[in-house]
Amino acid sequence: MTSVATPAVTALPFAEEREVSGAPAISLADIAKAHGVRFLLATFVDMTGKPCAKLVPVEAAGELESGAMGFAGFAAGLMGQKPQDPDLIAVPDLDSFTPVPFIKEGLAIIHCDPHVNGTPWPYAPRVILKNTLARLAEKGMQAKVGAEVEYFLVKKNDDGTLSTADARDDSPRPCYDARGVTRMYDHLTSISEAMNGLGWGNYANDHEDAAGQFEQNFNYADALTTADRVVTLRYILNILAEQRGMTATFMPKPFTDRTGTGLHFHLSLWSGAEALFPAAGSGAEGKGNNDDGRGLGISGLACSFIAGILDHAPALQAFLAPTVNSYKRTGATTSSSGATWSPRKASYGGNDRTHMIRVPDNKRIELRSGDGSANPYLAIATAISAGLDGVEKAADPGAPSGPGESRPDAHRLPATLLHAVEALRQDPVMLASLSGNPEIGRYYADAKEEEFLSWHNQVSDWEIRTYLTSI
Repeated sequence: MTSVATPAVTALPFAEEREVSGAPAISLADIAKAHGVRFLLATFVDMTGKPCAKLVPVEAAGELESGAMGFAGFAAGLMGQKPQDPDLIAVPDLDSFTPVPFIKEGLAIIHCDPHVNGTPWPYAPRVILKNTLARLAEKGMQAKVGAEVEYFLVKKNDDGTLSTADARDDSPRPCYDARGVTRMYDHLTSISEAMNGLGWGNYANDHEDAAGQFEQNFNYADALTTADRVVTLRYILNILAEQRGMTATFMPKPFTDRTGTGLHFHLSLWSGAEALFPAAGSGAEGKGNNDDGRGLGISGLACSFIAGILDHAPALQAFLAPTVNSYKRTGATTSSSGATWSPRKASYGGNDRTHMIRVPDNKRIELRSGDGSANPYLAIATAISAGLDGVEKAADPGAPSGPGESRPDAHRLPATLLHAVEALRQDPVMLASLSGNPEIGRYYADAKEEEFLSWHNQVSDWEIRTYLTSI
């Protein structure tokens, strides 16, 4: 729930450092050795966001860089492959090199773009985002993104139930509780120091709205860098929590009576150094009136971007809220704290966290309907695609809604994953938002329908309690 807009730290990636300095090309092995790295986790995620990796000794870094590391795509997960298909080849992005000595001394992560037969694989989430950003670049624009990563720290009991890792963290309204933060001091500070050691600029570590729930924030950056950092942070959180006997979970709704876990994105468009969302003459505080009377200090382009997201909101939820459990969060009417912090309709407004799109200032929008299970590459790519469709059509979102309100004609967000899948299948723009290929959208929709039906076919305790002797 942090509302501070923190500027990104200016740091040149390795490729730009070489270009600026005029130094000869440097290899992955050289980079690794310069950082004392002995092993590389060559990493990509499947469409569900599962991190897949091979542990590569630095002596084989040249083979990784030359495209000699193959993965069986069907075994890796939801990647658009069958058992008989050619290998996915992990092609490392040297600018994503991330030493993680706080995990294991001498270890680094490097994010990779899967290729097949020498071509970037269009089903790979990182490739999908890069394709979307290339489309944006063709229009002379770039996207900057900040992410709010929320999570629970839990323990799994012998009977399979979950409990809060900190047994004293049991208040119905623990948000910002200084005592809860202090009890988790060792965990929170280890994550903070890891992020700051990597140059991410951690600026806040909060106890969130539910017992056992936390959020740790870092500076915004370009869209690809932020997506890589979300994936890396999830990995770091998982491993460091495990080392302390806890489980860090990004499951949207692990507890029925508590607030769910969001993954909120702060989005803005730029043309070089020029921010495109502030209205002309609106000033740094967004108090100008050059925004068609909306009172938010944002440009017509920003309004159209918002309109695109709102227009495609039902289908977009298939990517922002991609699991069965997601809809236990967005469908909740209340929680032990008295609020869900999760929108139920596609509305937008000012500095009001009940909307799907919050406009906290004139430089960015906050997209609040995503949850912790969202794949950051797919979520960002599809949100940009929806917004860009609005820009291309010069769409009008109408007047912003007041606090806690929504327009009568606002889309209601899907009630279940199956409803989101049906909305996706009926939305040509969103179907084509994955590498520009509707077939990839249909593949994803089919997989998510199968996920829903797999859950639906399980007999639950609720059904036993409700129906066993009701007739």
